[in-house]
Order: sequence, then C-alpha cells, then structure tokens
Amino acid sequence: MAIDDVRCAYCGDPMTEWDHLNPLVVDRKPTGFSSEIGNLVPSCGKCNQSKGNKPWRDWMRGKSARSPKARGIEDLEGRLERLQAYEAWKRHVRKNLEEIVDPDLWEQHWRNWERVIQVMKESQVIAAKIKAAIASAAGG
Repeated sequence: MAIDDVRCAYCGDPMTEWDHLNPLVVDRKPTGFSSEIGNLVPSCGKCNQSKGNKPWRDWMRGKSARSPKARGIEDLEGRLERLQAYEAWKRHVRKNLEEIVDPDLWEQHWRNWERVIQVMKESQVIAAKIKAAIASAAGG
C-alpha cells in the first residue's frame, strides 16, 4: 500500500474512513476492544457501513449486500490472510469495561442514545413537511 494511495483493507477500493476491525460494542455491550492502531484498518464507506459491528471474517465471506464476497472482490482469501496477520501483529488487551463502567451509567448512555435517535426521526418528519411547504409555495 502506497502512502499516497491508501486502499480499503476489505475490498481494495480507495480508503475513505477508518474501521474498527473488531467492534467496540455488540448488542449494547462493550466488547473490550478499543480504537488502538491494531484494531483500526483503512476502509471504504461501502465496506464500513455494510460490516457494521459484525465479526470481520464472517462478514467478508457472508452475503451482506456490500460484503467483499457478495461484490465478487478478487483475492478474497488473500485479503482475509493479510487481515488475520495484521490482527496477530498487535494483539489486543481486551478490557472488561463492564467492570470499569458503572452499569447504571452505561444504561443512562443507551437511554440518551435512544432519545437522540427519536429526536432525529422527528426532525426528519418536520424537515419533510418544510420541504413540502416550500415546494408548494414555489408552485412545484
């Protein structure tokens, strides 16, 4: 990989963002992984958004709409081997975050998250009404 041409570790497209190889949270529970260099890989938006918080090996070989296998990415096994070697290069020291963070605080975080999502949905409805009003006033 050239420094001026960084590519998605999963499919080889140009990199647009960084992905956590192993997710930080699954089913609202901390996994113990962090944002350290050994858990970050260059990714394109298609791969990062399709993978979500799925295990990377399963996702790459799976049927998700934008997974490397579903997209027919060449050298899939070679990519899997390189990611496995990268993961082995810097073993993660997983932290038991449930022992570190008060469970009530964690629950409060998820209640806040749900409220934010709800407000965003309500905002989308209001924005659609504004857009319709503007279009109607403009004769369209």
